[in-house]
Amino acid sequence: MTAEPAPGSEFFTAPSQPNQRRYEALRAYFVERVSVASAGARVGYTRSSMASLLRDFRAGRVQMFAPPAKPGPKSAPAKDRARARVVELRREGLSVYEISSRLRAEATPLNRTGVGQILAEEGFGRLLRGPAPTASTSPGTAGRDTRLPRAQVIDFAAFPARADTSLAGLLLMIPDLVALDLPALVAKAGYPGTAAIPATSRILSLLALKLTATRRVSHVDDLLADPASALFAGLSVLPKKSALTDYSYRLGHDHQQRFLAALDQKMIGAGLATAQDAIFDLDFHAVMHWGADPVLEKHYVPTRSQRSRSVLTFFAQDSGTHNLVYANADISKATQNREVIAFCDHWKTVSGNDPAMLIMDQKVTTQQVLGELDARGVKFATLRMRSPALVRYINALTSSDYKTITLDRPGRHNRPKVAESAAVTLTSYPGTVRQLVVTGLGREAPTVIITNNHDIKTRTLIEQYARRMTIEQRLAEIIQAFCADALSSTVNLNVDLDIVLCVLAQALLAAFRARLGPGYTTATPDTLQRRFLDTPGTILSDTDTITVVLNRRAYSPVLRQSDLPADTVVPWWQGRRLRLQFA
Repeated sequence: MTAEPAPGSEFFTAPSQPNQRRYEALRAYFVERVSVASAGARVGYTRSSMASLLRDFRAGRVQMFAPPAKPGPKSAPAKDRARARVVELRREGLSVYEISSRLRAEATPLNRTGVGQILAEEGFGRLLRGPAPTASTSPGTAGRDTRLPRAQVIDFAAFPARADTSLAGLLLMIPDLVALDLPALVAKAGYPGTAAIPATSRILSLLALKLTATRRVSHVDDLLADPASALFAGLSVLPKKSALTDYSYRLGHDHQQRFLAALDQKMIGAGLATAQDAIFDLDFHAVMHWGADPVLEKHYVPTRSQRSRSVLTFFAQDSGTHNLVYANADISKATQNREVIAFCDHWKTVSGNDPAMLIMDQKVTTQQVLGELDARGVKFATLRMRSPALVRYINALTSSDYKTITLDRPGRHNRPKVAESAAVTLTSYPGTVRQLVVTGLGREAPTVIITNNHDIKTRTLIEQYARRMTIEQRLAEIIQAFCADALSSTVNLNVDLDIVLCVLAQALLAAFRARLGPGYTTATPDTLQRRFLDTPGTILSDTDTITVVLNRRAYSPVLRQSDLPADTVVPWWQGRRLRLQFA
């Protein structure tokens, strides 16, 4: 007996769209091997129309499906505005660097990557110079007469009395850099410096790339022509890309460890991290490498859903303030399971005590290391791997085994059901753990949480683990705002230093966010960059004061009402004051 057609089958048996009719007719002829007349009759074509369709199909003139769209943004307003001007300047013989610098001076900024893309789209080849090129007048042209001074400590006697800048907002970070006492942090870390470029200025030069969302160290040329970036670092001009990269590779992991220890102490004192509760969320992040480097190990990259050659980094977030307090890129597969122990050692050095509790994903460490944490007195909460035996146990639970609890969180999933066991043994864990099987959190499969904390309330434990998801949000914010995924470059940077600078940049923006008031409590770093740090303005210099006048923008009232100090003595400006004014 023939089954009745399923509802909706008429979409396939009686196609109405032209392209669908063509497809069904061609499929019937080529796949089902029916005659030309029969294939055409199925969709209402005459025999001659069907023959014409076959002829055009064989000739490649029939396109029934739209080609897949290219990845990336579908529009680029900045490129579209500058396109005609870029073509005009290239026809005058200017290089990519020169065009980018000229556009910046004309108040239509476009970085050299965008300029290069426009030139490629318009069919221009590489600009070939003769054996004796004319000296460039552009301060952004690499490898030629740039007319820029050598990077050295800024000479305020030669600094102009007035200078326009597109990065005046970058200097908003100086009060909090002074509050954190960056020169003391750099000294405790033991970062090397020279008489021409002190260590503090070296670190500030690299930090400027993070705060301005400059994607790679090789793009530092985009900042060279702006006086604010050099003033931020206390230099006449920022060091070039090769100098920054060479410096980063002079530093070892012990430098970064000492710097983070000193920074965390300052963050605790400033209220950016909590020392008493000491609850931390832990997670890994793989920084992809786009080249072919056989030395790098393969790690799972979530954005690609595959294992790829990358640098594995580890982050710790203060659960109370949601600020990052620790990062490490000196990790291999052989050592990654013990990174939680390394963080405990770090925090004990900083605060004098081990962390009170660590909340982590099940892949962060092993059951043996969890046993070490328990012996050390450190509480933990993590997920349990779903073995076949555990799945059978969960499936055997009945409704009477669960109890409903109410969470203090918005949304639909705030009344989960929990089946709790007080003493569960694990394969390699020396002892027993408390286990919670939780349903109703918005996931198809139950969430299985294990912990060695037998005193914490069930509701509090689930809320704590739910808040751990914010570390993934924080890492996503860092990737977007500070370009933490940009390992590939024409010139590479020491990734361990790069990740630590992300922690510093995030701490600065957290302190700046607190100055802006309660309306910006949850503002992301890229929002602060876009609304405030990207503000143009004017720099005025006199004998002992640098006055930065920020241009009027939509968010200027927020700055006027903020807690920013009117005057700040800047140690790396030879004791001069920074004065902020808002037009």
